[in-house]
Amino acid sequence: MNINSIAVTIRAAAAIAVIAALSGGCYLLQSAQGQLALMSKREPIDEVIEAPATPPKLRAQLKSVSAIRDFASHELGLPDNGSYRKYADIGRPYVVWNVVAAPEFSVDPKRWCFPIVGCVAYRGYFVEARARRFAAGLHAKGFDVLVGGVAAYSTLGHFDDPILSTMVSWNDVELASIIFHELTHQLLYVSNDAAFNEALATTVEEEGVKRWLQRQGRDQDLAEHLLEQQRYLQIIALMSKTRGQLAALYASGLPPPLMRERKREAFEQLRGAYSALRAQWGGHAPFDAWFAQDINNAHLASIATYFACVPGFERELQAAGGNLPAFYRRVRALAKLDQERRDSLLCGPPPSP
Repeated sequence: MNINSIAVTIRAAAAIAVIAALSGGCYLLQSAQGQLALMSKREPIDEVIEAPATPPKLRAQLKSVSAIRDFASHELGLPDNGSYRKYADIGRPYVVWNVVAAPEFSVDPKRWCFPIVGCVAYRGYFVEARARRFAAGLHAKGFDVLVGGVAAYSTLGHFDDPILSTMVSWNDVELASIIFHELTHQLLYVSNDAAFNEALATTVEEEGVKRWLQRQGRDQDLAEHLLEQQRYLQIIALMSKTRGQLAALYASGLPPPLMRERKREAFEQLRGAYSALRAQWGGHAPFDAWFAQDINNAHLASIATYFACVPGFERELQAAGGNLPAFYRRVRALAKLDQERRDSLLCGPPPSP
């Protein structure tokens, strides 16, 4: 799981809304325009690799992408289509900027709803200035807001998503993670159930990376990846704990001034807990920039949504004996259940033996 997903936990990003552009509105129009501009920059990866002007580092990265992409379909059973078989140099550090918002005294994100894709807990913009103007408007209305740049995103297979120039500085494990994750969204996506979609994609991503590294005999890289994942989950646990504490605070009925003071103290305690954890890691600090921000409710609003159900999917994979086609069949059957029943099976505690 790439560290970018901490800053904005929703990785199937805002350009999904382009699918609904015919329904009108300035936001959807800018999404359509941004998506079409991005698509116009695509070039087949094979041609970029063969081009004499391609820098050696980019050529090596794109060769890795091609191998990862083939592995995704041939070994993991993920969609075999045109996604991640083209490259686009977009000339900016992020492809979209996502805006996440939550009320001053709530850890539940504000949601926006669109045709086809349903309701999502963010708004995404291809132009940073537009994202920041929209966020400023929400802040003026009293919302806690977060604007985060996103280096990769998915249109759920409605377009052939390219590998972007924003991604090629990543190592091949990070590239494999994002490709496996986003292709899983194309395999199965349940409208209005972000917890299901993200937990499924995360489970396949992690299993895929493990198999990818094992296939190459890269035991040391796998050990390092698993350590990074362990640390990532420790960070998620810290944020989830704070989210729970704040939810209880906001439900307490305390006067707003006292609630604001307790809220400030909770975020200070979160930073302190991170500092202690960082010390345990020997000063290893990949999350420093995130904790240096002015953290607010919006930073925590979606944390539980995207990780609470992962253990349930891991149980389903284990029940399928690690066989991915059988796992996908089990998951498709779960997707047909009503959400309450689905959540009880996947997102709650494990069933008693």
